[in-house]
Amino acid sequence: MPTMLSERRERLAGPKGIKGIISNRPVFLMAVFASLGGLLYGYNQGMFSQILTMTSFKVMVDYDSISNPQTKGLLTSILELGAWIGALSTGYLADRLGRKYTVDVGCVTFCIGVIVQACATNKSYIYGGRWITGMGVGSLSMVVPLYNAELAPAELRGAMVGLQQLSITFGIMISYWIGYGTNYIGGTGDGQSKAAWIIPIAIQIGPAIVLAVGILFMPQSPRWLMDQGLEDECLATISRVRRLPVDSELVVLEFLEIKAQHMFEVETSREMFPDYQDGSFKSSFLLGLHAYGRLWTNPATRKRTVVAVMIMLFQQWTGINAILYYAPFIFQDLGLTGNTISLLASGVVGIIQFLATIPAVLYIDKAGRKPLLIAGALGMGLCHFIVAGISGAFEDSWDTHSGAGWVAVVFVWIFVLNFAYSWGPAAWIVVSEVFPLGVRAKGISMGASSNWINNFAVGLATPSMLDNMRFGSYIFFGVMSCVGAVYIWLLVPETKDRTLEEMDEIFHDASGQGKRDAERQERIWQELGLLDDTVPTLGREKAAAVHGEGEE
Repeated sequence: MPTMLSERRERLAGPKGIKGIISNRPVFLMAVFASLGGLLYGYNQGMFSQILTMTSFKVMVDYDSISNPQTKGLLTSILELGAWIGALSTGYLADRLGRKYTVDVGCVTFCIGVIVQACATNKSYIYGGRWITGMGVGSLSMVVPLYNAELAPAELRGAMVGLQQLSITFGIMISYWIGYGTNYIGGTGDGQSKAAWIIPIAIQIGPAIVLAVGILFMPQSPRWLMDQGLEDECLATISRVRRLPVDSELVVLEFLEIKAQHMFEVETSREMFPDYQDGSFKSSFLLGLHAYGRLWTNPATRKRTVVAVMIMLFQQWTGINAILYYAPFIFQDLGLTGNTISLLASGVVGIIQFLATIPAVLYIDKAGRKPLLIAGALGMGLCHFIVAGISGAFEDSWDTHSGAGWVAVVFVWIFVLNFAYSWGPAAWIVVSEVFPLGVRAKGISMGASSNWINNFAVGLATPSMLDNMRFGSYIFFGVMSCVGAVYIWLLVPETKDRTLEEMDEIFHDASGQGKRDAERQERIWQELGLLDDTVPTLGREKAAAVHGEGEE
């Protein structure tokens, strides 16, 4: 983006951190509410690790099968397989239905899966219900960061998208303690009531219904409105969420930047796919399929897609979900005796992760994405290596080295802390902001699908890894964490303070296509007056029309 336009954007940008959140209360509260989608995933993530240890649940799914590492892994990870499909397919829905109605689709799917699980009489119900629930979770994991990113001002986008991760950690935290409490319904032995595991499963429906109904009263994404040709609605939405008049310089600048990006995408689509411009359902569907293809074939978008896919791969192979899914079993392996103690230790994981995510949400727009990602990865790697060393030395004699076991547990907690302030929120933030408007929904769905397929692999492999590799599992995850730090340092650009439209500049390529894209974009900026000394006015008719719409 030319220097003049960048300087104007920087001059008009509001404060960051807590001051920025206070001055942008409407959009912050919208992002908080939308992030209930993250709470659903986080709760489900923590809840299932608890009920896997409950006697009444093990009776229902058969004692022998639940002790088998492969069965335990599949019961846990089949949700991630469903989420992979849900995330990958939601890119098309988000473009067709709009971001907020796609949230409703995800909520309905989620509720159907929860009902199937709550009615379970054998493990087949759990397999099917968790797969359906996963489709809903995957859909929400993709569309909520997309919605928050498109609604937020550039200087607060990290915080707005990071709310998704904070919500996930809050869900994990409360799930541990709900599971710990219901574990005592009917006792903890063979007399334990089925309610001990049914209540934690069924309670998820409440926030899903609240989100599904409440999202209907929230605005559509202004960028989606522009993509649908609804310019007046787009302008009115920007004005409303920024709490500024439609003819204020900041509102006009944001509106024209969004319009410029849309015009660029339309012209590019017409040039590349002239046969699919008649507006029919078939043409729109085929354009959507080609958009997925463009993620990999276009040099500029391929760079972004690789970043999105790889950052999610490394996020999962740090081993975070190996800890979260199997925390009670891991703590037992580290020498904590008794189901109650291991569940309590798991509950501390939830508290640490939630609290450590808060400063990241507040300050990630000041600190930047790359420093947090690199520091977090190195911190996680060090914790893994320390736990591996302690476990390798004492895993056959925990009963006489209980202190060493507790030291290992503490470093697991420190590992979780390092993930919570860094890769938890920052990975989703980077993925949500790097793609251009025309392929943004599909690009984020590609990144989210990478998260879920790797999440599935981690969940499936962890029980067998812990059984066969033992302390070698921590060495493997530690190495992956360090490789992730190197990848971020060398190959991922810093994206803080950039508008979603400015990402084109930092991912610019030197190919002929990139040069033509740059020329086209500069022509559109010139046409809209974005390269002039002052931002052009909207015109009296448009301003009056939007004012009238706002009054209604």
